[in-house]
Amino acid sequence: MTTGVARKAGKRKETEPRSQERRELILDAAEELFALHGYDGVTLRQIANLAGVDVALTSYYFGPKQELFNAVLERRGQILNDARLEALRAAEAEAAPNSPTIEKIVEAFLRPLEIAQETEDRGWRNYCALIAYVNNSPVWGEKMMGKHFNKLVRQFTDAMQRCFPAAAPEDIFWCYHYLSGALSLTFADTGRIDQLSDNRCHSHDFKSAYDRMIPFVAAGFRRLCSGN
Repeated sequence: MTTGVARKAGKRKETEPRSQERRELILDAAEELFALHGYDGVTLRQIANLAGVDVALTSYYFGPKQELFNAVLERRGQILNDARLEALRAAEAEAAPNSPTIEKIVEAFLRPLEIAQETEDRGWRNYCALIAYVNNSPVWGEKMMGKHFNKLVRQFTDAMQRCFPAAAPEDIFWCYHYLSGALSLTFADTGRIDQLSDNRCHSHDFKSAYDRMIPFVAAGFRRLCSGN
């Protein structure tokens, strides 16, 4: 005989996949709209409409809009952080007992992002465009980039400092700053370079972008941090 507790447990199990599906639909919709219009240009109702759910569910699952914004950044951010750190550790293990070259460190930082942007999952491009927006915002850059990415970035800047042990720390951080700026523009995928180059270059050609960004940034590090 099935007890009331058992029936409730069975019902809960049946609804959990549906609940997770709705959460993902809301996160996907929020990611797309925040990437297109920024935080202030999006309402919870617009997110709910795009997700195809009742607006009350956005608050039920995520709370106020800022918490939903945070959840969007966190969802894919941890995946990227893990992939970049794994690439850095692999480069360090390969170079041991020496430090990896600056090219290898920069490549470990960038290649996982190229792979993400090249995937068929459109959500990754939306996410990268959103990160470009956040990274260039005087409000959200400090609040959100620090929260989700500073720990990882510190591990990379530490590796960069080990690569150039005589470099002044401020030179390391300015070089990282320029790397972050180039990355944000590549994330944004605005099509601007298409116009300027008369379509010789395409902002969605991520392989070409990253293939050039790695030696370009490495040369800047080497010039400022080693004097070569």
